[in-house]
Amino acid sequence: MKIFQLTNLKFPIISAMCFALMLVSCTKKPATVQRPAFSSDSAYAYIEKQMSFGPRVPNSAAHMQCAVWLIEQLRACGAEVELQKGFMPDYRGNNQQIYNVIGHFYTLETASRPRILLGAHYDTRPWCDEEEEYSDRFYNVPGANDGASGVGVLLEVARQLGKQLQDSTFRTPVDIIFFDVEDSGAPDFYTGPERDDTWCLGSQLWARSYAQKVADHQPVIAYRYGIILDMVGAPDAVFPLELFSMQYASNYQQQIWHSAAQLGYGAMFSDQYSYPITDDHFYINHIAGIPCVDIIHYDLRNATGFPAWWHTRQDDLQNISRSTLQAVGEVVMSLL
Repeated sequence: MKIFQLTNLKFPIISAMCFALMLVSCTKKPATVQRPAFSSDSAYAYIEKQMSFGPRVPNSAAHMQCAVWLIEQLRACGAEVELQKGFMPDYRGNNQQIYNVIGHFYTLETASRPRILLGAHYDTRPWCDEEEEYSDRFYNVPGANDGASGVGVLLEVARQLGKQLQDSTFRTPVDIIFFDVEDSGAPDFYTGPERDDTWCLGSQLWARSYAQKVADHQPVIAYRYGIILDMVGAPDAVFPLELFSMQYASNYQQQIWHSAAQLGYGAMFSDQYSYPITDDHFYINHIAGIPCVDIIHYDLRNATGFPAWWHTRQDDLQNISRSTLQAVGEVVMSLL
């Protein structure tokens, strides 16, 4: 993902300010609500398993092993699993193989209802281009937070949905998508000609396919809205109001942040703003036309806008907090 220039965003600032005031009022007196079932220990174990493969750099052995494992986990949770394969040009114009792993959770009674789309990327960045030492920039990013954390939370969500399917308490149809090749945008040290839209290739492929089916009047799954989880495991994580989410899906962003406040996570789900971020949600919004919200750690203290260890060799398990995973998981489950 990368920061989008604020000048490119067309959004009414007055509406944004009004929305912020609404959120502040929501966070003052959190209502007592029943906490949804979610296990941060389980989510953490899913992250550990991904890390055991090594960096999940696209088309590496670790990447393929992880993709197969994701398919197995979704099937074990009772999902109907789909593997979307295709190609997208990378920053140099070379075709990049894409493997998006999709789990469909529904019953006969809920099959016709609009679904909620939940997504995270499972690949890791091929370069540590935020390292200070130039020689260290050619290592692969381990990707504990930037990749594995969102996947870990969604696999635990999938496990909980599987339990609901078994005990007949399942009510909300959900698609969980593990997007590929999100993090292979042009490295900072690259000096050649660069294409546009070189980040989030997996979500671009999925969104273009979905939009084409709509244009061709082919049957498609209807979605109420979507949520992308990215970098959701840091001990000091703060999830501000990302402006693309506000532009395209403000009502759903408000609903999510209100649920977080009710659960007592109003400080973590902050009423501060981040710059617009080019993440998987942008292409789901812009190309597929599905309102989609990004829950992403944005650090206002750092020049990059992201944690100090973002896109470095330090993105490892020491930067994963069970309490943060629990907060994000409960918020997502509360919406289902």
